[in-house]
Amino acid sequence: MKGLLRRASTAAIFVLIMLGGLYGGYYSFILLFALITGLCLWEFLYMTIDHGKRRDWLRRILGVAFGLTPFALAVMIHLNWIKINDTFVIITALLFFPFIFMAFIYELIAQSESPFGNVAFIVLGMVYIGAPFALLDFIAFEGNTFYANTIFGLLLMTWFNDTGAYIVGSKFGKTKLLPRISPNKTWEGSLGGVFFTFLTALVLCQIFPERHAVDWFVLAAIVAVFGSVGDLIESMLKRSVGVKDSGNLLPGHGGVLDRFDAFIFQLPFAAAYLLWVRG
Repeated sequence: MKGLLRRASTAAIFVLIMLGGLYGGYYSFILLFALITGLCLWEFLYMTIDHGKRRDWLRRILGVAFGLTPFALAVMIHLNWIKINDTFVIITALLFFPFIFMAFIYELIAQSESPFGNVAFIVLGMVYIGAPFALLDFIAFEGNTFYANTIFGLLLMTWFNDTGAYIVGSKFGKTKLLPRISPNKTWEGSLGGVFFTFLTALVLCQIFPERHAVDWFVLAAIVAVFGSVGDLIESMLKRSVGVKDSGNLLPGHGGVLDRFDAFIFQLPFAAAYLLWVRG
């Protein structure tokens, strides 16, 4: 009972923070997801570089700073702090390599046992976590319009996909999905997640009519497929480094990356679809 109350209280606080950040305006949204991106990067580097041991916080700070650069650039573009032109693209490309080479220099000084592996994980953190959250800005902003409801809808469908998969899988799950990666996940649970996701999309059509119904259902399909894959990808990551959770910041729920693994993986596909729709 105590564990259930702890999970429920954590979930309630988490939802309130998310709603406040989403609907508090441009800057609260930016601060919220900058924080989430940074925490996800921190946990990712804690698992991969330090293998669950509190060893080198300076290397992780370097990795978090590098991983946040795509998000920071996207924010500056959408707040019109910088203009996209040929000069900006060239300067951004030129600055990319000094960031990477700083990681090489640090490894040279630190005399790590696996320097190239550490650099690879720092770059991977930017690709796996930093870049998808940068694409979130392109979903949320279009000119002077801020689509908070679209982000909330994606989050809601992701949560119901996960919840539906858990409920149906725990009650009716028999056929293992990928037992080598995640022994508890079943095909029945996955189908339950799909059902709950599309049911959520049906509700979103009614309460957020600024998106066409077809858009919500396409996004539901993206969440159901790629969100589930993202969850399995993080399970594969945790199994490969021998940890149960990405962190312990959320009592009863694990780490921040555990909560956003599915959301992160679906973002490139959701952004690609919505940008294509915008033309």
